[in-house]
Amino acid sequence: MIAIDLPNARRLAFSVVLGQATVTLIVTLVSAALIGSSAGISALLGGGIGTAASLAMAILAFGRWATASPERMLAAFYLGEIAKLGLVIVLFVIVLTSMKPSPAPMLAAYGATFLVYWIALAAALPRFAGWRWLRRHRD
Repeated sequence: MIAIDLPNARRLAFSVVLGQATVTLIVTLVSAALIGSSAGISALLGGGIGTAASLAMAILAFGRWATASPERMLAAFYLGEIAKLGLVIVLFVIVLTSMKPSPAPMLAAYGATFLVYWIALAAALPRFAGWRWLRRHRD
């Protein structure tokens, strides 16, 4: 069985959010430099949506009340995922109905936030699980 202690998981979650914010700024600057300020703003909006949703998830999943029991922790993760999905939907609806963003930079930056999440998860897995566990269970 794989177990991740809460302080390391909390640190990882907030590190992912910081990484997503950094990647959002990089995609924003590149989009603005190569395509124009409208593309930069669109990239900032797309990446900002992904980053804000991950931040909401991290806050809800690793809040103080979530650590009381395994049941509350599971409930906190479900609540965090629901809030994350809801926030993504609401923010995209607001952006798409109130502004005219450039779709490619906006979706590229939003997608880059997912890439950060998966890279961080893949990088953290061996540290938490250990290669020995993976070798024992691959066959």
